[in-house]
Amino acid sequence: MAVIPGTKPTRAVLISLKKRIKVAQTGHSLLKMKRDGLMIEFFEVLNQARTIRQELVEDFIKAQQSLNMAKATEGALAIKSVAFALQKEPAVELESRNIMGVVVPKITADSVQKQMFERGYGIIGTSAAIDEAAEAYESLVDKIITAAEVETALIKLVEDIDATKRRVNALEFKVIPDIHDTVRFIGFALEEMERDNLVKLKMLKGKAQRAEKAAEAEAKKAALEGSGTEPLGPGSGKSEGFPKTEAA
Repeated sequence: MAVIPGTKPTRAVLISLKKRIKVAQTGHSLLKMKRDGLMIEFFEVLNQARTIRQELVEDFIKAQQSLNMAKATEGALAIKSVAFALQKEPAVELESRNIMGVVVPKITADSVQKQMFERGYGIIGTSAAIDEAAEAYESLVDKIITAAEVETALIKLVEDIDATKRRVNALEFKVIPDIHDTVRFIGFALEEMERDNLVKLKMLKGKAQRAEKAAEAEAKKAALEGSGTEPLGPGSGKSEGFPKTEAA
């Protein structure tokens, strides 16, 4: 029996522990519901992460192929010149959203995928290969931002699921059983105290009755002595109910 250290076996503590059991059981039920909800959200986000990861790899391969084609067509120097012509960099905003009590990031980006005239380089001096490479890398950057959001949410969910599982197990296998054991211990202690008190009361009652009988006997004896008569007894020399007669 695992009793909570420092617990005093009193009725007030017993009532308090019974309330704690109800609170712990309610918390345990809510945490189990939260854990189950987080598991459902986790598998949904996991499926998204797998899909996005696969698309990210495909977009990366496509972007590399487009870049290699542009280098082969225009040359590495022309590619660097086009890269330096970028005038407006993508703006990334970081917000947050709540999933079953878990705060996960929400990443939004502006000006990632641009129109041809928004990229900063001249349309006449470049070929379609450079346009395809730029478009492929813009799509790749957009996919990277989405993957970062989803995978970060996945990590947050895993951490919170693990913490929730630990709380559920602690309540189920440690806190609630210890409170139950302590309640039983206090119940046994209070019953033992009641039995001890009952025995003491019986002893006091018997002692009081004996003292009362002794006082009554003393009172009778004092009353007889005060009236000048002696109590009749087997050695008193007198017989009750027969008058004394003289011998003829």
